[in-house]
Amino acid sequence: MNNQNDASEVLIKELAALLTKSNAHVSFEDAIHDIPFDDLGKKPNNVPYSIWQQVEHIRIAQRDILDFSINTNYKELNWPDDYWVEEAAPKNEAEWNQSISAIQSDLNEFIECLQRAEDIYAPFEHGSGQSWLREALVLLDHNSYHLGEVIALRRLLGNWG
Repeated sequence: MNNQNDASEVLIKELAALLTKSNAHVSFEDAIHDIPFDDLGKKPNNVPYSIWQQVEHIRIAQRDILDFSINTNYKELNWPDDYWVEEAAPKNEAEWNQSISAIQSDLNEFIECLQRAEDIYAPFEHGSGQSWLREALVLLDHNSYHLGEVIALRRLLGNWG
């Protein structure tokens, strides 16, 4: 193995850890742990989005990033309409759990693809110069931002640490 391959392996390992664990930010699992179901649809202090809408946005955007990264026939979603749900709350706990499961599954698939990539720096054959590294950084940045909003909502609702 050469130094570039070693460096790429270290970078991939660090990206996977940042996408799944707590470091400078709260992990997804910690951010959503023990949220009272009745709080998922609340919009305290006239905040424009509920916890449910934030989590669904994470799910939709993350799936879109994964789809773009693996699908040469990717179809772009309409911004912002296709990225945000109108419903403030999930219909039931099963819908909430399904969303959480999809987020975890898509994130695991993204990380597996990142780990299998021959060259994380190489632009995709489709797109306009994006690479596995760029999409991992976008995903990390996006999820961290919206998890911060989930935590802020939880604080306003009085159900965070």
